[in-house]
This record gives sequence, C-alpha cells and structure tokens, in this order.
Amino acid sequence: MKDKRIPKHVAIIMDGNGRWAKQHHLPRTQGHIEGAKRAEEVVDFANSIGVKVLTLFAFSTENWHRPDAEISMLMNLLKIILNKKIDKFKNNNLQFQTIGVSDNVPIPILETINKVKEETKNNNGLIINLAFNYGARREIVDAIKDIAYRVKNGNLNINEICENTVSDALYTKMLPDPDLLIRTSGEQRISNFLLWQLSYTELYFTDKYWPEFTKEEFEKAISDYQKRERRFGSITATMLKRE
Repeated sequence: MKDKRIPKHVAIIMDGNGRWAKQHHLPRTQGHIEGAKRAEEVVDFANSIGVKVLTLFAFSTENWHRPDAEISMLMNLLKIILNKKIDKFKNNNLQFQTIGVSDNVPIPILETINKVKEETKNNNGLIINLAFNYGARREIVDAIKDIAYRVKNGNLNINEICENTVSDALYTKMLPDPDLLIRTSGEQRISNFLLWQLSYTELYFTDKYWPEFTKEEFEKAISDYQKRERRFGSITATMLKRE
C-alpha cells in the first residue's frame, strides 16, 4: 500500500454470514464456510502489509442461544480449520491466541485450540487473536474480580488502582488496544466487543456481508483509516495550523 501508516492492531466483527446465505438461497452453514474463507484471506492480507495483531470476533457468549445444530457446526468448523492451518501458521511465523472463557466449550475444541496456541507460541509474526466464547462485559467483570481479590489479599492498595490496573487485568493485557475496528453487514454497533479497549479506536462500518469482505474490501478499510487524524482527545499540530 502507498501509505505506510498501517494500524498495529485491527479488530473485526465478522457479521452477516447467515444473511448472506439467505440472500443466496443457501443454508446458514454455507455462509459460515464462506466466512471462514474470507477470514483466511484477511489474515494473509494483514500479514502482508505489516499488521501486528488481528483480532477476529468469531463466537460470542451470546451465540450459545443459537440452534444446537448451528453451534455444533461452528465448533466442528473451527476444529477442522485449526487442524488444517496449523502448519501454515508455523511456516509463516504466525502466532495463534484466543480471548474468552472456556465455559460450555466442548473439550475436543479446547484441546485443538490449546494445541495450536502451544505450537505457535514462540512465533513472533502476526498475532491471530480469536475472540472465542467472548463477551466484553464478562471480561470486565472478571477484571473487577481479579482486582478485588488482589486488594483483599493485600497485594494491591485500593488507592493505587488506575486505568492501567484495569487494562492489565483484561484478557488482552499483553496486546495493544485496537487502532481500527471493522464491522461488516451494515450494522453500526459494538455488540459487547472489547468495550474497554475500543475507547479511542477508529470505527469502520461496511454494508458488505462478511462472506463478501474480500482482500479489496479490507484494503478500502485500511485506506479509509489512513485518511483519518487520530487525536485521542487532544489537539494535533495539523488542527492548530487550520485555526
């Protein structure tokens, strides 16, 4: 890309698989299969342009309310993809991580996830961070519990609690906050995703369903990001010149 101002951390809400399938008179399962293909393309493109962290919202804590057959299909699809791509991750120096909780997740799925995480933990290229069985409110509650426990046990003075204390108690404590959030399918909401971490993130919404979100669409999102002037609540030198 011409502009080298590449976001270090891109987060994506991959939305619209089911609606894409319905639009094309296909079963919802086919939408998820096509969505998985787009995820691989996005990973490859992010890696090629120098993104450091790519967080993909794959399965939320609320998704357990979906039909059992669809949940089972999603779990098996993830297992198949991870087993198929583990060699690619290793050969391309990609590190696989997850954020979320293990509640309700079938043991074979957890075993596959942990296997891929273990075998790629020493890679230092693009971090593929899968938000799986994840909910931001649950994450914040878990962080509060962790901080409260440390205070109770005398390991933390309550007057020392600051924003960094909270950040360091989140699932993403080892990752930078996202620079860019992308959501597909025309919806313009956060949907319980990285609520704390998105405080100063640039937001990009597209009407494209996730199975339509090609490399070219991703490049459009990056280009749009590069045109923006991030201020983090302050005034930039460029703004001063305009006055």
